[in-house]
Amino acid sequence: MSKADLDVVLRKAVRHFWRTRHAQQRKEGGTTGRKDAGSRGAVTGGAQLDGMVRLIARVVTEAGVSHASIYYAKRGTTYLPGFFRPNKAWDLLVVARSYLLACIEFKSQVGSFGNNFNNRSEEAIGSATDFWTAYREGAFRDSPRPWLGYFLLLEDAPESTRPVKVYEPHFGVFAEFRDSSYASRYELLCLKLVRERLYDAACFLLSDALGGRRRGDYREPAKELSFGHFAGSLAAHVGAFAKLT
Repeated sequence: MSKADLDVVLRKAVRHFWRTRHAQQRKEGGTTGRKDAGSRGAVTGGAQLDGMVRLIARVVTEAGVSHASIYYAKRGTTYLPGFFRPNKAWDLLVVARSYLLACIEFKSQVGSFGNNFNNRSEEAIGSATDFWTAYREGAFRDSPRPWLGYFLLLEDAPESTRPVKVYEPHFGVFAEFRDSSYASRYELLCLKLVRERLYDAACFLLSDALGGRRRGDYREPAKELSFGHFAGSLAAHVGAFAKLT
């Protein structure tokens, strides 16, 4: 897939995210006669990131892996054993010939930035730690080292891009967090997840609600976290397996 083609299909996936979310909010309000608290109606509706999941599935198949080897969370077939917990349902798995090739987590954040940043961070770090410990202990049988990816789409809004206060009652925070926005903090999170080798690649996109719903607008604040880099890393990993088998 060329860079131009990738941009076209990625815009479609971003547009799907915002339009699905908008439709869920309208449906929730129309059914009950009142909007769910905040944007909870869209959150509980799910399906917003289906376009991204399908796009990644296309990357995998174009790399030479059969579509039958791709498993989706909506079908209840993405549970993997953990070390600190019995199991976890990931968003997308690639399992070919009983080998776990790739595992991906898809996340989004729209509004409620302050309430959810720490939860998202702890979840991403904890899931990866559990995954790699389970792998070390042989939970995935004879699988070669799998590829672990983290995808995050964040609403591009004044509340997510303005500086946020930090609290330092006893010790100072690291300098990069001072005067940082939630968008900057998410970017730092994704970069550190990769550089600390908790994930093989991460993708971080910013998208505003109106432009995203109309045209699929998005921006990539860090080249290392671009969708092209993320997709290329995944394709190289699963493609190498496909060539060997």
